[in-house]
Amino acid sequence: MTCIDVNTFLGSYPFRDLGEWNTDILLQEMERLGITESWISWLPAVFWRDPAAGNAHLYQVSRDERRLRPVPAVHPGMPGWQAVVNDAVALHAPCLRCDPLCYGLPADGTEVRTLLAFAAEHRLPVMMAVRLEDVRQRHPNDITAELSPTMVRAMIRSNSRVRLIITHADRDFIEQVHFGATPEEASRILWDISWIWGPPEDHLETLLETVGIARFTFGTGTPLRLPEASVAKLDLLQLGAADRLRIEAGNLREFLA
Repeated sequence: MTCIDVNTFLGSYPFRDLGEWNTDILLQEMERLGITESWISWLPAVFWRDPAAGNAHLYQVSRDERRLRPVPAVHPGMPGWQAVVNDAVALHAPCLRCDPLCYGLPADGTEVRTLLAFAAEHRLPVMMAVRLEDVRQRHPNDITAELSPTMVRAMIRSNSRVRLIITHADRDFIEQVHFGATPEEASRILWDISWIWGPPEDHLETLLETVGIARFTFGTGTPLRLPEASVAKLDLLQLGAADRLRIEAGNLREFLA
């Protein structure tokens, strides 16, 4: 069985002591939970002036360990950002990462729309997080705004070939985007399950029925969230083998095809 975690991080976090979350620890967690592949972002770079400065480390890690795939970050307001995208294509990255609000850019602004169009030309999806931490537990210095459903709808409508992987979204956020979009627009968004409540609230079960199982993929948010939580959600739903495989890997593969 294959299980791909699209939402993992390496490195330290500026607002809370997580230790140095390194490759060895991540691989141990993957073995423990039966995760066969993880897409990795460089966590400290989210807060750097140029987040692309962390990409070289991701590429090196992925060369050393084939179970880890790099998600290089790109800041479309920085000079030469197109070269970052070209590198991602040349080095077979599965997608790009852009967290515009962390970079001080409007998510529906010209820079982001230009990046989305350029990535679409190269058939690269763009990943971004709604949030990294619950606002109730944030450090006072962490004043980054959260993505809004309106921003996501504007981005997906900016170009007919744009594809987005949105992480850390809850049920209400997903419903606002999905039911406010056309079926074609909604088909170009993939949601990870890391922030969706499972039983007993059954938010995930409801979304699988109303939004559709094809729109969801496996993600944990490690180490900012406990990775076993995402596994437990699927265990408690008692999905059939075929449906579980779709969430764990099948939907993602179809999305990338």
